[in-house]
Amino acid sequence: MQHVKVPQDRIGVLIGEGGETMREVEERAEVRLDIDSESGSVAIEEAGDPVTALVAPDIVRAIGRGFTPEAALSLLDHDLRTFDLIDLSDHTRNDNDLERKKGRIIGENGRTRELMEELSGADVVIYGTTVGIIGSPEEVEAVRRAVGMLVDGAPHGAVYSYLEEKHNELKNDVAFEPEP
Repeated sequence: MQHVKVPQDRIGVLIGEGGETMREVEERAEVRLDIDSESGSVAIEEAGDPVTALVAPDIVRAIGRGFTPEAALSLLDHDLRTFDLIDLSDHTRNDNDLERKKGRIIGENGRTRELMEELSGADVVIYGTTVGIIGSPEEVEAVRRAVGMLVDGAPHGAVYSYLEEKHNELKNDVAFEPEP
């Protein structure tokens, strides 16, 4: 049994309307969830295929860090989809610095975050002090590097150029993969 802590304001999303999301996670990940809505603690117990159940803590963590249940459940769709978290508090001096760096990552009207998603192919969420990423290892690495560049103060144009370059690399890699 594993335990994951979910922020109080995300418990409702994890449970879903009438318990719908919780049931879907349990069914698809072959686990049982015991959610303590007071503390935010979620106990995850294997109920079927142990390999499938291994992904359940990441699904719960992803929902807890701001992803939609659909995006979090996409971790089950492909063996190579991964969930990664960047804690911005490790890269900031104080709350003002944290807010400024989050603002750089989000961009005006959310445009920088949107471009990261479009050009990398990954899902990206900024929640609290974290940046959450769901995607293939290459997509996650591209977003990780872009976030690092923004946190280090790189101009947005340079970050966009990097992402466009990675986008073209990833697109070309897909084009040369043999058909199954």
